Amino acid sequence: MVKKLSKIAAKKAASPAGLLDSQLASSVKDSAQQIWLAGMGAFAKAQAEGGKVFEALVKEGVSLQRKTQAVAEEKLGDVTGKMSSMASEVTSKAGASWDKLENIFEERTAKALGKLGVPTAKDVAELTRRVDELSAAVAKLSKSTKAAPATAAAKAPAKKVAAKKAAAKRAPARKAAPAA
Repeated sequence: MVKKLSKIAAKKAASPAGLLDSQLASSVKDSAQQIWLAGMGAFAKAQAEGGKVFEALVKEGVSLQRKTQAVAEEKLGDVTGKMSSMASEVTSKAGASWDKLENIFEERTAKALGKLGVPTAKDVAELTRRVDELSAAVAKLSKSTKAAPATAAAKAPAKKVAAKKAAAKRAPARKAAPAA
């Protein structure tokens, strides 16, 4: 098969059309050779300057990372602020609802206790105030009675005699009333 191909190539090279093909092939071959050599030169240059390029890329990557972190932190701060405001809003709404529920419970409990005749805190406070006033009045009276025991003792026998006379007069009148 190789011999056959060699013969065909030799025939084409001898013919005028084969000459054109051979020039084209040579041109393509030269172009491919130049491309190969340019690639090899680029590879050698990349090896020589690769460290510098790598360091430049690392610096650029660090700079980009800092920028994205700053933007991400800013967005995170914004989201945190929004979430905090939403949480405080929900908390205030829940507190208002809780207060309403507490008021309703207190009103219904007071109403039920009132129906049962249980005194309210106001009633107990009023009674406590009155007891304090009466205690103060009793204390005042007991002080004044201790200051004048001698005068009260002198008036006491006279009152007893007068009371006995009055009782004696009233007793017959009572007996007469049922007989009539």
